[in-house]
Order: sequence, then structure tokens, then C-alpha cells
Amino acid sequence: MQMMTIRDALNAAMFDLMAAHDTMVVMGEDIVGGTSPDGADELGGPFGVTRGLAAKFGRERVIDTPISEAAFLGMATGAAMTGLKPVVEIMFCDFLGVCFDQLMNQTAKLRFLSAGRVKLPLVIRTTMGAGDGSGATHSQSLHGLAASIPGLIVAAPATAADAAGLLKSACASDAPVMLFEHKGLYGLEGAVMDGLPAVKLGEGRVALPGRDITIVATSAMLHQALVASDQLADAGIKAEVIDPRTIQPLDSGLILESLKKTGHLLVVDEGAAFAGFADAVLSFVAREGFGALKAAPKALTPLHTPVPYGRAAEAAWLPNADNIVTAARAMLAG
Repeated sequence: MQMMTIRDALNAAMFDLMAAHDTMVVMGEDIVGGTSPDGADELGGPFGVTRGLAAKFGRERVIDTPISEAAFLGMATGAAMTGLKPVVEIMFCDFLGVCFDQLMNQTAKLRFLSAGRVKLPLVIRTTMGAGDGSGATHSQSLHGLAASIPGLIVAAPATAADAAGLLKSACASDAPVMLFEHKGLYGLEGAVMDGLPAVKLGEGRVALPGRDITIVATSAMLHQALVASDQLADAGIKAEVIDPRTIQPLDSGLILESLKKTGHLLVVDEGAAFAGFADAVLSFVAREGFGALKAAPKALTPLHTPVPYGRAAEAAWLPNADNIVTAARAMLAG
């Protein structure tokens, strides 16, 4: 067991995977990223996840692409069809709009259209999340949008162990997997087991056991929920916090089991307020878990507006621990 940041855990997992699979290639904009001041190592792009890969595995397997997401996602999709294991980095999930036709109509559908004869071992890594003043076109959280496309597996890790573990499982999948990494969490440290074991796709976890209210929280919102749970505990309220880890397929059974115990549900997500991940959870709970509810379930998301640029406005726009405490206490007060 060791302590690692999410950035370092992902980087170490990439080294492990590329060493184990000579068919694995990595591609994206600026993934080599120039050199460090002493010239000893590549920087690995703006977030440093791919640093050092080109020096170890060569530019034939670590490919800095032109600024054309449609071109290199299309190239990676074709490469996966012919037996390679591409890992594509889309620098910001906001840029998925540039390659949405490739993503929605090619990458997501080829296995279905071939009746499963074509395998597509393709991983798309991208960033999500607000909080650093990057503005409306570099701060979105589009995991819910991606999860609405049939044929894609979508995950959003919140810890170093899960980031590395989900990446390893994604690389073992014959279906395309999207990994949404919150750019505000790259420096977050956590305990990681030796060998960076795989984490099963589609399997959530109970981040904190409780009895009074179920809080489902994704990515960076998980950490806000854990802070809020400490504050709720001071008031005698024991929240059970669920980290879905995978957005699609969702571990709905885990959520329903928790709800049977608590009878109350709060879903906290940084994605869309309308028809996003939070709405999807509330919808299935209304269908499958209605009898367990003691009060109407609630979603806590940002306002349905673009992400504000000003730091104060952005902070007010994002859900936080205080918002979670207020929402939970109001629900339990009846």
C-alpha cells in the first residue's frame, strides 16, 4: 500500500499497461508535452498524466496528434477495429463536441452494427469539472451526456485507486470506455494497493456507511459529500455515501440496497440539472425503489446555466458541502 495522487496513479497504470500490451498506443493533443526544465522528462501535457511515456515506449506508440479531435478519434476507432488498443486523450470533455459524430455514430455503434463480430478495445480519457476559473467552454461535466449514448461505458473516478483501477479494466474491455477525470482532483492523494489492481466496471462502492440518508455523489462531489457527512454526524445524522464510480452501467442494486435501509435519497452531481446523471438516478429510483422512499428524493446540481467564469460566481454555482447539509437536513425534517 502506498499514497499516490490521482495523476501519479493514472501515470503508473499507463506505464503498466503499455509494458504489458505492445498493441497499446496512446494518442492526443500535446500528450508528450515538451520537456521539463532540465530536459530529463516529458511534461505529459497540461495535466501530466502521460509524462515519460514517449521516452519509454517511443513516438510510434505515443502520438502527439494535430488539433483535430474528429480525426484522431476516428483514427483510434479504426485502429481498435484492427486489433490495437488505443487510449485517446481528449484534453477537455468540452471538446467532445468537435468529434461527436465519430463518438456517437461510429465508436459507440460499431459493435452493435457488426452483431458483436467487431471488437472495439478503445479507451477515451478526458477531463471534466469546474472550480479553477477555466470558463464555460473548458469546465463542463458531460459524463451524463456520454452515458446517454448506447454502446459506451462511462466511468468517473474520485480516488487514486479507482482512477488507476478503472483505467486497467477499461483497457481490458472489448467495448469502448470513456473515463472522465476531474481536473481539480489530479493532485488529490489516496491510498493505492501495490500493483494498482483493476476495479470492475459497473460496480460502485459504499464510501461511508450510514443509516439515515443515502447520498449518491460522483467525482469531486463525492469529497464534498464526505465533508458534509462529518457535519451531519455532528447533528446526529448518519449519512450513507455511495460512490457510483461507473456512470453507465450504473450499480443500481447498490443504491437500492442503501435506500431500503435509509428511506431517503440525495443525488449530488456536477453535471446537468436537466436530464443529466442526477435525473437518471432519480428516475430509476422512482420506478424501482418507490416503496422504500420515506420522502421525495432530491437532486443537488449546479444551476442549468453555462459555468460562470468569475471565481465568486463559479463557487456559488457549484454544489458544496454546506448545500448538501442544508438539503439533507431539510429532507429529514419532513
